[in-house]
Amino acid sequence: MAERAESAAAAGAPAFDLIIVGAGPAGLSAALTAARHGLAVVVVDEQHDAGGQIFRQPPSTFCSPPSSAFDSYAFGAPLLEHARRCRAIQWRLGATAWGVFTPPCQGRVQVAIAGAGDSELLEARALLIATGAYDLPVAFAGWTLPGVMSAGGMQTLLKSQFLRAGKRFVLAGSHPLLLLVADALVQAGGEILELAIARTRPALQELLAGWRAAPGHWRLLAQSAKALRNLRRHRVPIRFGTLVLRADGDPAVEQVTLGSVDSAWQVQPGTERVLQADTLVIGYGLLAASELARQAGCAVHWRPAAGGWVVRHDEQMRTSVERVCVAGEPAGVGGAEVAFLQGQLAALGIAATLHGQEPSPTLARAMRQTARALGKARRWSDLVLRLFEPRLDALARLASDDTLVCRCEEVTAGSIREFLADNPHVSDVNSVKLGCRSGMGYCQGRYCQHSVAQLLAQARQTGIEHLGVFTAQAPIKPVPAGALARLKA
Repeated sequence: MAERAESAAAAGAPAFDLIIVGAGPAGLSAALTAARHGLAVVVVDEQHDAGGQIFRQPPSTFCSPPSSAFDSYAFGAPLLEHARRCRAIQWRLGATAWGVFTPPCQGRVQVAIAGAGDSELLEARALLIATGAYDLPVAFAGWTLPGVMSAGGMQTLLKSQFLRAGKRFVLAGSHPLLLLVADALVQAGGEILELAIARTRPALQELLAGWRAAPGHWRLLAQSAKALRNLRRHRVPIRFGTLVLRADGDPAVEQVTLGSVDSAWQVQPGTERVLQADTLVIGYGLLAASELARQAGCAVHWRPAAGGWVVRHDEQMRTSVERVCVAGEPAGVGGAEVAFLQGQLAALGIAATLHGQEPSPTLARAMRQTARALGKARRWSDLVLRLFEPRLDALARLASDDTLVCRCEEVTAGSIREFLADNPHVSDVNSVKLGCRSGMGYCQGRYCQHSVAQLLAQARQTGIEHLGVFTAQAPIKPVPAGALARLKA
């Protein structure tokens, strides 16, 4: 397949049929499916190994058992093994995809990437964006202190390096991932003072309604039940209707304040409690990593339970931009199984399009089967999203005027509120970005866009969907100037 790419480039044709950005479940399943249908595929990922966050592995030099995620998802281990052995896939691991460009000639798309030692402009006939998601940032007093970590960050340290970043932990949030992180911390010898779940305890009718989506997902339920049993054995307090209010300490976290909340996550006066801890783990949900898709011009829409601004797509995962598809969390947070099936479905559709004819009976049958399996998987993911949807408005109210909202540019919530009060005509997030510099720093708004939008929504008494999304421009992530200078077409 490498020889085919070289000969195509020599003939002036795109070197690849398909570029895939992201080597998680969506990207890997798409790569294998596309390769089986004769497409020349290249996969780009920032990590130095495939698998994404869910199947992240420690270095090969570590003597360790396989990831526990393989117990929950039977397709995980075979997926990684087959991808690594597939000679039809080229890899650009340890490389950042920072821009998507459409050259003047039709029928091709370019993706600029930058790695540790080189830069490259990949060109293909189609692009699949499977960039995953990242933890929802929550701005509250003390959230920038050393010792405050996201659930995903803590999980990464535990999975990839076997590091336990702390001794005495408080976990606060609303996402079921917290349960697995708590279990891993206990197994690593950590002391968990409390697992604080913001939502109220699920009612019996909610749980009974959820059983209709349970068939086919017993592995996940078994893993969760095992984690819960382990936490109870270690006498970890699990409290519902509890919200983090602040973290204090000098120079790092020394104590965490929690409070009881009602079903709307409103703090009940007089319920504040202080726990002496050195680490606070936050896990209120995920945001879709849609920046690359938005920079490419793909239309997005607001789905707060499914990751915020997610990419619009049709039944074959095609976006509003020709020959650009999406799969996995950028299309709406749904978990590893949904991502895996969406990757397959997108690749089947791309194969049919690039072959320039109606899908063969075999290909059409595979698309129907995958679509049916995806519908079943979505019933489960929709249940999880509904049960654990964060109250974004309540989380935004945690930021006092002196709380940093934009860490990169050191913009406080108070300065944004003052700007909005002085400029009543401002009604979109990009105007706030221009006026306050929030979102202009190193992370380009990934960690402040949600908070800025919520502050604007509260000031204007309107919904987030009416306020727009930060403009994504290339490079969507920081790239050394030297990498740009070395860019090779």
